Amino acid sequence: MTIANKRIAILSPVAWRTPPRHYGAWETVASNITEGLVARGWSVTLFASGDSVTTARLHAVVDRGYEEDRSVDPKVAEYLHISEVFEHAAEFDLIHSHYDFMALSYSRLVKTPVLTTIHGFSSPKIMAAYEKYWDGYFVSISNSDRAPGLNYLATVYNGIDLALYPFQERGGDHLIFLGRIHPDKGVHLAMDVAEMSGLPLIIAGIIQDPAYFREQIEPRLDNQIRYIGPVDVPGKNELFAQARALLHMNTIPERFGLVLAEANAAGVPVIAMDLGSCREVIEDGQTGFLVNTVEEAAQRLPRLSEIGRRECRQRVFARFSIEVMVAAYEQVYRKIFDLETSGGMPAVSRC
Repeated sequence: MTIANKRIAILSPVAWRTPPRHYGAWETVASNITEGLVARGWSVTLFASGDSVTTARLHAVVDRGYEEDRSVDPKVAEYLHISEVFEHAAEFDLIHSHYDFMALSYSRLVKTPVLTTIHGFSSPKIMAAYEKYWDGYFVSISNSDRAPGLNYLATVYNGIDLALYPFQERGGDHLIFLGRIHPDKGVHLAMDVAEMSGLPLIIAGIIQDPAYFREQIEPRLDNQIRYIGPVDVPGKNELFAQARALLHMNTIPERFGLVLAEANAAGVPVIAMDLGSCREVIEDGQTGFLVNTVEEAAQRLPRLSEIGRRECRQRVFARFSIEVMVAAYEQVYRKIFDLETSGGMPAVSRC
């Protein structure tokens, strides 16, 4: 099999532009895969919002992401968008979906194989869809974020564009938090660490839970702890240049955590709760520290000098770059093409 005559459709979400201006992890990964495949010679069509930026062919029926254009009904946008790729399914050799469980409902209506990268299980209520379509083709983004009984072909870690995150030789004196302002991300715990240590903290990200921000975050903001709103890539790099460490005090198991890799790529050590995939992304004692409590996080701060900033970047280069991710997906694609040709399916146990 050669890649020259294989046509890939990448189905990205349409909450945000692909790649996103600020927040949008799924759109970021879909973009990185798309650009990486094009660079390696694949024929790729990206199904995304009309304002998306790509070197692939762009196919759009939604002008702007529904989170950026509130005049758009999210469900209408999503189903116009998802159905579009499946109506064009015969034009492709593979549909690679980043659209969670919703796209699965179309997968048995077309002959084109569908690969779903599962970016996380948002609720136990969605598992009924995965249970119905358990025999599709699935990829997990971490070993910790898997559901029993699904037809997983591989775990492929998310990859980032290291060129976007220049190495910061020294960093600064601030603690930083980057992510959704939501209880799941433990912003209040990062504030606890800052107050316990006396170090300044800069918080950046979209406010996903306004009540949480209003009741638990905003009243604690002062000269030591500041919230600066969402930031784009240049804004992230400004924070990385000021950072002593990134705090990732997640309260639920992390699915992957792109920001962990982004911080390490810039040479910034990470202190993260040891939940979910954090131990797959962060090497404890080498690229940061894994902790179980706020007190442990504060105790690790004096040990940040033990972390080699160049080693942080090197680990991202070796494990979480676009090139490594795309090479892994190429192996998955080839496995699917071989299975489709042979008519066989890999064995999977149902639980």
